[in-house]
Amino acid sequence: MLKILGTGSYLPEKVVTNDDLSKVYNLDTNDEWIYSHSGIHSRHIAEGTDATASMATKAGKAALESAGVDPLDIALVIVATVSPEYHALPSTACIVQDALGCKNAYAFDLMAACSGFVFGLEQARGYLTLHPDKKALVIGAECLSRICDWTDRGTCILFGDGAGAVVVGQAPEGEGEGAKTYSYLRSDGSGAEMMGRKGGTHDPVVIGAPAKNEWLFMNGRGVFQFAIKTVPMVIEELCKEAGIQVSDIDLIVPHQANMRILDSSAKRLGYPLEKFYSNIETTGNTSGASIPIALDAAVKDGSVKPGMKISFVGFGAGLTYGGLLMTYPYL
Repeated sequence: MLKILGTGSYLPEKVVTNDDLSKVYNLDTNDEWIYSHSGIHSRHIAEGTDATASMATKAGKAALESAGVDPLDIALVIVATVSPEYHALPSTACIVQDALGCKNAYAFDLMAACSGFVFGLEQARGYLTLHPDKKALVIGAECLSRICDWTDRGTCILFGDGAGAVVVGQAPEGEGEGAKTYSYLRSDGSGAEMMGRKGGTHDPVVIGAPAKNEWLFMNGRGVFQFAIKTVPMVIEELCKEAGIQVSDIDLIVPHQANMRILDSSAKRLGYPLEKFYSNIETTGNTSGASIPIALDAAVKDGSVKPGMKISFVGFGAGLTYGGLLMTYPYL
């Protein structure tokens, strides 16, 4: 039986409010409009030398301390990110592996956008099933403020920076008996143009071209329509596989994209909105980092307790989507 042994997170000290966006960043918007359209009041923004790797390292360290696990006992480090420390290589995970002193681990980045943490957790589950004496560190980390166009009201108002992490390993003998985890993971490449960032071999950045060619772009309406259909479907598929009703789930910890998406999903499922855990009001959308950041917050504030049936659900660029259903903390 696998177990989430510990959780951790890190949010930069700098907080940018919606009012700051209009007054300091000179955006044609205001707090009321942003909050009514997204549920976001503020977000954390990395400053100075802080970036994806440093935030991932801080969240990973917190998770290791929470788990009481020595870095040398970690055999696998996965960093889910779409805003890596370097454009392509080396991987952010290798930098984090070195910074944490996980000298016995192999490490790699996983790029599945806002579904990244869910995909990463499933990869760790597979590895640990084959290597039951090992432990894994799964991190979601994003520094989206560095790849956003701060003149584009359609994107920059949504995103924030931060990192979250979990340590996964074997549960002590006799723990978690009868617990079972279910997963549902999918991709739909037909929606690849809905959200992304230029600069790869398909559409390389031209030397001397405007910097905006490298900014994150998004079809907001298309992503919204995709999300409000996908979230309920993933939850229903997980429940079908587990042979339970949606009402049997104690708490859903979703990707923190937009409060309107969660509200619509709750209505479609006939599930109480208050049982969708959300901290988007003060974090914004942190892509692959949002679920582990929310999980750590939920564990710390008591919203997630041992024995609760909880579900993670992610959706994002790619298009990617999927979820896990577990009896916390057993995987």
